[in-house]
Amino acid sequence: MTAMTDDRLQVPPRAIRDEMIVFAVMAAALAIVPLTGVYPFFVMQALCFALLACAFNLLVGYGGLLSFGHAMFLGTAGYCAAHALKVWGLTPELGIVVGTASACALGVLTGVVAIRRQGIYFSMITLALSQLLYFIYLQAPFTHGEDGIQGIPQGFLFGIFNLAKPTTLYYVILAGFLLGFLLIYRTINSPFGEVLKSIRENEQRAISLGYKTDHYKLLAYILSGTLAGFAGSLKVFVAQNASLTDVHWTMSGEVVLMTLVGGLGTVFGPVVGAFVIIAMQQYLAGYGQWVTVIQGVIFVVCVLTFRRGIVGEIAHYFRRSL
Repeated sequence: MTAMTDDRLQVPPRAIRDEMIVFAVMAAALAIVPLTGVYPFFVMQALCFALLACAFNLLVGYGGLLSFGHAMFLGTAGYCAAHALKVWGLTPELGIVVGTASACALGVLTGVVAIRRQGIYFSMITLALSQLLYFIYLQAPFTHGEDGIQGIPQGFLFGIFNLAKPTTLYYVILAGFLLGFLLIYRTINSPFGEVLKSIRENEQRAISLGYKTDHYKLLAYILSGTLAGFAGSLKVFVAQNASLTDVHWTMSGEVVLMTLVGGLGTVFGPVVGAFVIIAMQQYLAGYGQWVTVIQGVIFVVCVLTFRRGIVGEIAHYFRRSL
């Protein structure tokens, strides 16, 4: 059985070509960052959160499932990868695999529970599960409570690339981000992605055509959680610690904010949104607690001015111009 061929769901070849051009420009711009004198830690952190936001956007923007608990995948992968690296002494690539696999397993366990509900009930279940894990990690011995896991060794990736060198680490993080981004893009434009969009548009119609929508939503949830865990595993090497901050519900809120500011349901929107939010946190840190207030004001302005998000409004403008 083939995917539904609703005109709203089809992506024109010209649009795919344009997106590939934008991707090439984005990759080239990110590749020359170490040569421009820009603070590499900021960009690496933004890339990790951009991948997290893209994974979240896959679920909510294309599957119509709003999760308020994506921080649990980021934090769980971070803790597992950090523990594997520091306590078990695994190599960086194996640490990333352990972290990503733990997020995938968590996606399966929580997805079976959460996917049974729809709408706000699904969102509340994911939030409750995330907070449950937060309190577990607060008490669990291997997480070291509020202190977190500090001083994580970076090591040599594949025994060749020294991650202690900022430039080498930057390109490893960039490669991980581009790999995850392309996987998400391929998923969106695959038959699976088309069915996922059709479920978002009209689930009852998809069911009437014979699609087992719960299976598609569960797979999307697991894939989104796994990629979020991949982002958390990469972030461990950038921050060299794993803490409760990544598991807290406020982190899930930030991911929602990044996606909405950049453009919900757009390919590049979460990337732009992540860079905007991380840049605000980086350069407005001197204002202390007022950063949250400033973020709230900017979010309100963006929602009122750019209802489709930054990238969504730009894309809409060019579509009207053609």
